[in-house]
Amino acid sequence: QVQLQESGPGLVKPSQTLSLTCTVSGGSITTNDYYWTWIRQPPGKGLEWMGAIGYSGSTYYNPSLNSRTSISRDTSKNQFTLQLSSVTPEDTAVYYCASRKYHPGSSKRDDYDYWGQGTQVTVSS
Repeated sequence: QVQLQESGPGLVKPSQTLSLTCTVSGGSITTNDYYWTWIRQPPGKGLEWMGAIGYSGSTYYNPSLNSRTSISRDTSKNQFTLQLSSVTPEDTAVYYCASRKYHPGSSKRDDYDYWGQGTQVTVSS
């Protein structure tokens, strides 16, 4: 069974860069046709797809985040990482990593095969 676990700081100051890592166990992030995704949910709002990295290393981003997002991977550790630059309090959310097959993007929970438990990130000075 594939399991995903997010890790990173719970508090980030405005204008800094948020960095989160998703560690995958029970499966490989290079498995054909799988996409490894970051999704967030601000308080009182729905899920927002932020971006993904594919099994081949290709990356995909939500244009609404104005190029603030970067996703990378470390295949030796079976991890992928999110960096979100120039954060503001509006970036406060629960951040999830998730995985699905064949397509890199969706904001629908049921479209994903595997989810992490989520991690709360608060942006505040």
